[in-house]
Amino acid sequence: MAAETEPAAAAASGLAGEMEVEAYRRLFPLAFLERHLGESVRPDARRLSEARPTTVALGAVSSAHGSALIRLGDTAMLASVKLEVMSPPAESPDEGSVAVEFHMPPICSPLVRPGRPADVAPVISKALEDVLISSGMLDLKELCLISGKASWLAYLDIYCLNADGSLFDAALISAVAAFTHLEIPLVSVGDDGRVFTVGGNEGKTKFELVNREKRKLILGDIPFSLTCALHKDSILADPTSEEESIIETYVTVVVDSSDRIVSIQKLGGAVISMAAIKECVSLAKERRRKLREILTDSVEAMEVDQTD
Repeated sequence: MAAETEPAAAAASGLAGEMEVEAYRRLFPLAFLERHLGESVRPDARRLSEARPTTVALGAVSSAHGSALIRLGDTAMLASVKLEVMSPPAESPDEGSVAVEFHMPPICSPLVRPGRPADVAPVISKALEDVLISSGMLDLKELCLISGKASWLAYLDIYCLNADGSLFDAALISAVAAFTHLEIPLVSVGDDGRVFTVGGNEGKTKFELVNREKRKLILGDIPFSLTCALHKDSILADPTSEEESIIETYVTVVVDSSDRIVSIQKLGGAVISMAAIKECVSLAKERRRKLREILTDSVEAMEVDQTD
């Protein structure tokens, strides 16, 4: 009888221990984190410089001209690009335009309330648009159809499906992946001079085609980013939402495919040393190489699926 109760007692003891750890984690989050950092490990068992597993799935939205679903740990983003024909502005008659919108519906986080837009959403929207243009990834001249008459307006919508930290990093990955997947549709000029997209069987159109075949958008240097949380002497790459709620100092580094620095942004906290900034830049460059491999593998996998 005693032998039978031993496993039950051990299970109860283990459960009690787990409950004590979870209670300590919730009541004293900073002390809980610092105990881990003292052993150069994080609460989710990652090394300090280790980013979370990342996956990219292209073509997630069939109705979009380009789309991607990405996961960065438990953070999930869905990006889609829709193209519309517009009249270019007079000051740039041979360029198209890009409009970026980052959405955080209430389903993505308990901190987002229905009817109240998340404060961070417009900030991320503006930062994404700035990076996509300033990095040289998007050449707006590539979006021109007929100089002075018609060009493409690319609507990039990014939906945060689950917010578990490093939102800008995940949003940028999804944006890059969606533009990588983007296929520019055929367009024609009608008898009235109006430019419109050609749907269905493009070979049957009676109007002149502006572009003879569908094509991929030519991209320049592709940017990727890494956010680091800085606490005392520790630098944590790709922080989770739990870590972000505890640590006050963050640095987001954006580098392009040539390892040139596109931008460095510091959010909150105390003054940091140049050595810490250099370490963040080094981690961002290493992360850029890994993300490039992940994106390349996703493109190759999609091409294989289309061939099959």
